[in-house]
Amino acid sequence: MDNLGISLVTIVIIAANAIMSFKGFDDRGFFEKYKFNVGSIKRGEQIRMFSSGFLHADVTHLLFNMFTLYFFADAVILQLGSFNFIIIYVASLVFGNLLSLYFHKDEYWYSAIGASGAVTGILYAAILLQPDMKLYMYFIPIPIPGYVFGIGYLLYSIYGMKKRIGNIGHDAHFGGAVGGYAVTLIMMPSLFTTNIGYVGLLAVPIIILFVLYKTGKLK
Repeated sequence: MDNLGISLVTIVIIAANAIMSFKGFDDRGFFEKYKFNVGSIKRGEQIRMFSSGFLHADVTHLLFNMFTLYFFADAVILQLGSFNFIIIYVASLVFGNLLSLYFHKDEYWYSAIGASGAVTGILYAAILLQPDMKLYMYFIPIPIPGYVFGIGYLLYSIYGMKKRIGNIGHDAHFGGAVGGYAVTLIMMPSLFTTNIGYVGLLAVPIIILFVLYKTGKLK
């Protein structure tokens, strides 16, 4: 989608991610102290639930998340305002880590980093607010409707969670998306009237995850 400007709040979040990430690149002790780690969180270091969302594995990881945030942030800010944007960002970050903590609660060694949960929450908030937006990807020659991408991404995240594909926190992505979805609907309940079809479609992967978990088929 087109985004010709960048808001101050987006600049601040990108700057915070860059500062924390580069500090982590150079200081392994800092990185280890603030990354998401199940054992450390269970010992009372809840700050990791928040701080891990500003650390990244490398520059490529950081750039991918920040570019995604850049392209979708203003779609949310223009409709809901900067303050609500921050609420969605933080809620998505924390909700993504809460889901990771829940699914990995018995894996004390499990660690994760990255703004992916928060960024995915913003992406899904933008899709919910503008479901007919068109997304362009370099490996697909035609534009993809936002809601199609949203549903496909969550279904892939469920598959990734089930098969544990790659060194990727699929559960944090999924949790962030659910957080962005839920908080946006709370902030703008009129979407249940104006975009009810899209609200229902975007809920399908969430229902599938719930059913898979309840039936013991997620793992």
